[in-house]
Amino acid sequence: MKKLFLICLVSTFTGLILLGCGSKEETAEKEKAPVMGRPLEGKRVVMIIAQKDFRDEELLEPESILEDQGAIVTIASTTMDSVKGMQGEEVYPDMLVGEIKPEEWDAVVFVGGAGASQYWDDSTAQAIARGALNAGKVVGAICTAPVTLANAGLLQGKKATCWQTEAEKLKVKGAEYTGAEVERDGMIITASGPDAAISFGLKLSEAMQEKPKEETETPEGM
Repeated sequence: MKKLFLICLVSTFTGLILLGCGSKEETAEKEKAPVMGRPLEGKRVVMIIAQKDFRDEELLEPESILEDQGAIVTIASTTMDSVKGMQGEEVYPDMLVGEIKPEEWDAVVFVGGAGASQYWDDSTAQAIARGALNAGKVVGAICTAPVTLANAGLLQGKKATCWQTEAEKLKVKGAEYTGAEVERDGMIITASGPDAAISFGLKLSEAMQEKPKEETETPEGM
């Protein structure tokens, strides 16, 4: 009787050990598996804000959408000190605009607001926008920020939108101003203002999920 009891005890103990091992293995497999519902897992986005008076919603709402879908969002400005939005949001940038290498990001996004005019004629900002588009990346701008893209020569012959008061600045640079809430032409996405911030974020996400076009190799001697 005592022997039978010992056999049962050993069997139960062995079973518990195996169950524990199985649980650890299952946990490890779950950790390796991609998170469902996060289609932007591992994608990198840099959002550029003015040194002062960026529009809060135009940063925070797209940022939230992209992060919820797995993207890593970095905020850049021309200062590493505290930056305040027009609605009072305080943000500490992660990096300086001058440190951005456009080819290293999946999307480059210019946030609008009264302060966004800081980048309209900024050669560094314009070079970043051109570099990103030339590398096949998504380039976004909202509110007054599309003027930066227009001045960089990216909107010529393209459908685009912006804050209504700046529409002429797009038109004189050859853009087809539509006045839409959000407009997409190729890999360029523009939006009209804070009311369009959520739609803008969703459109950025949609574009980033598309499979990049394969580069065409130029034959030798061409």
